[in-house]
Amino acid sequence: MVDTTKGSPDRFGYTWDRFATLTPEQELQFEYWTKSITSVDGWRGKHFLDAGCGTGRNAYGAMKHGAASGVASDLDDRTLERARRNLADFPTVAIRHESIYDLPYENEFDISISIGVLQHLEHPKKAVAELTKATKPGGRVLIWVYGYENLEFYANVISPLRNALFSRLPLGLVRTLALVPTAMLWLMMKLGFKPFQYLRVLSTFPFRHVHHIVFGQMLPRTVHYFTKAEVLALFDGSGLRDVEAHWVNECSWTVTGTKP
Repeated sequence: MVDTTKGSPDRFGYTWDRFATLTPEQELQFEYWTKSITSVDGWRGKHFLDAGCGTGRNAYGAMKHGAASGVASDLDDRTLERARRNLADFPTVAIRHESIYDLPYENEFDISISIGVLQHLEHPKKAVAELTKATKPGGRVLIWVYGYENLEFYANVISPLRNALFSRLPLGLVRTLALVPTAMLWLMMKLGFKPFQYLRVLSTFPFRHVHHIVFGQMLPRTVHYFTKAEVLALFDGSGLRDVEAHWVNECSWTVTGTKP
């Protein structure tokens, strides 16, 4: 069994406990990340798995787009409690304490998703295998991860700094320190620094949401930034067909595949 303690569920549990309210900006992000499903009404009537659900924002989006039922799973108890509250209006969504490395499902879900999770895993390919196992024949697997393209500075400069320093500091201190780069980024965007689509989207978000995103970049123990070739390689040997990578906001990747 894979050691899940090498990830960051406890550290993300801290931030999700403090940024738990669902927002219109999160709904917009969900539509960007799942466009290949959402744009064709692909959720309607479906039974889905949201592995690494956080506060339930993506399960909420799936239900709002017509899904019939689902399972939202994660590891941190604070995170799961927030998901229960946010999904209280959807009793057909079960909230469960489960590791994406050891999902207790086989051929069960119409759609299995994991959004913003695999880039923080030591063994992301194992997670793809588990999502594939959980999906029924004819069903779809979808992941979203950070890209490398347009984020070279973050991958080569900020990420080593995070690994050496911020990932080791107390979370309360990191949250406070995150105000500094948030303010700098906020000012740069207001002055027109928006060289790629994600920053143009981010510039419309409230300061508190931008702070949450910056903090989320600084806290994890593990972060991968995937090129297109690297993210597609996670699906090698999965058995999925029609695997496609979609560039999201010019800085991240959604990859989908269908189980035969």
